[in-house]
Amino acid sequence: VQLQASGGGLVQPGGSLRLSCAASGSSFSILYMGWYRQAPGNQRELVAEISSGGSTEYVDSVKGRFTISRDNAKNSVYLQMNSLKPEDTAVYYCYAVSDDHYNTRYWGEGTLVTVSS
Repeated sequence: VQLQASGGGLVQPGGSLRLSCAASGSSFSILYMGWYRQAPGNQRELVAEISSGGSTEYVDSVKGRFTISRDNAKNSVYLQMNSLKPEDTAVYYCYAVSDDHYNTRYWGEGTLVTVSS
């Protein structure tokens, strides 16, 4: 399974960005898709996750600002990020959890989001 992420970039505080990630090559259904992020010097943290049924989870720091959505037909996940703050600056990684025997987790290459004036 390959995941291709896009949409990162430089944005001013208060601005918006939309990240996209498409999974391909899977012989199984995708159970969960989501995003982690890692800022310099920090551990990777879960930002948001969405199930195949549409249930969502968010880290507290992005609730009310970020929205995760999914297109099951396209095996794609999106992260709409509004009211961005400098502390949102990080490399964002998308992932997908397969409905295979091991619930294998696949990762995409990161996309850099920089929030700065």
